[in-house]
Amino acid sequence: MKALIDSTTQVFESQFGYKPDTFIQAPGRVNLIGEHTDYNDGFVLPCAINYQTVISYHKRSDNIIRVIAVDYDNQQDQFSLDSSIEKHPDYQWANYVRGVIKHLKNYTNAIHGVDFVISGNVPQGAGLSSSASLEVAVGKMLQVLYQLPFDGTKLALIGQEAENQFVGCNCGIMDQLISALGQAQHALLIDCRSLTTKAVKMPKDFAVVIINSNIKRGLVDSEYNTRRKQCEAAAKALGVKALRDASLADLEKIKTTLDPTVFKRARHVITENERTLQAAKALEAKDYKLLSTLMAASHRSMRDDFEITVAAIDYLVEIIHDVIGEQGGVRMTGGGFGGCVVALVAKDKVNSVKTIVNDNYFEKFGIKETIYVCEPSEGAHVLCQ
Repeated sequence: MKALIDSTTQVFESQFGYKPDTFIQAPGRVNLIGEHTDYNDGFVLPCAINYQTVISYHKRSDNIIRVIAVDYDNQQDQFSLDSSIEKHPDYQWANYVRGVIKHLKNYTNAIHGVDFVISGNVPQGAGLSSSASLEVAVGKMLQVLYQLPFDGTKLALIGQEAENQFVGCNCGIMDQLISALGQAQHALLIDCRSLTTKAVKMPKDFAVVIINSNIKRGLVDSEYNTRRKQCEAAAKALGVKALRDASLADLEKIKTTLDPTVFKRARHVITENERTLQAAKALEAKDYKLLSTLMAASHRSMRDDFEITVAAIDYLVEIIHDVIGEQGGVRMTGGGFGGCVVALVAKDKVNSVKTIVNDNYFEKFGIKETIYVCEPSEGAHVLCQ
């Protein structure tokens, strides 16, 4: 974090010619369990991680927005709040900034100019929500700067709105919500229909270990849309608003009328919702044997029913499970077709997990993994003023 503060401060002073006076951070996240349940009005159990976007900033006396992205060779974007905010012709990162500001303006006229510099260490393209971290950081910056009457949930919804409608990426609400509302040493059980949340305490003697397979997730957009349509078809056949409202018994009753693939997709979502609720209780009760069972079942369901894992991910889950056994859990996390594995690992076994992955993964698949050892962290907040 200090490195991000230092780099944004240095660029701010060199490019703008004066010092920033406030710093904001918003974290990335990893989802412990609850995959492809969010757009089915279901439950998810993510935690914020200690990888974040940091913004250094200073209020202006006009309506000009000037922003620099340290991680993109100090590219600079400038626009006026007095004009219509359109997409940037060249910089995709700038569209996340522009989108949040444009959609914030739909709810308030109290926003004015600001100079700010952005940098982050959330790995991009790894499914750890670098985009949501950026969106929430921009929203939090303006909320603090202009004392906007928005809570974390509202800022998350505005971030999602910006990503869906301005950037053009169809995402659920989980990523923005956990970045805005995360609590240190807790996961957050989120009801994606009501947006109610419950903090779930995580054991201090466990680490959240994320292993990036570094397999490019090439099919994820088209396959995501296909599965979303399959889930909607199942809900329609069941006569419910969303799969959240159906039980496994309900699904079994109409099995013969459903396309077999649609049946499997629905079975994953319905059982995953139940696993997610049970996992939150298991974490609270420190029932690691049950948690291990639930995470393993989640992975099997993603592999066999939702069919979103790949051989390298299945292999990582298998060898990590051999190390941690019933003391923790491991599963694929994210949209699928590559990406990351998440493991809850006793801190005294973290090195053993690193070793077994390091010794075997590259040899088998010819790809080098990246490992992040994380702590459940606080959501978006001011660092210093």
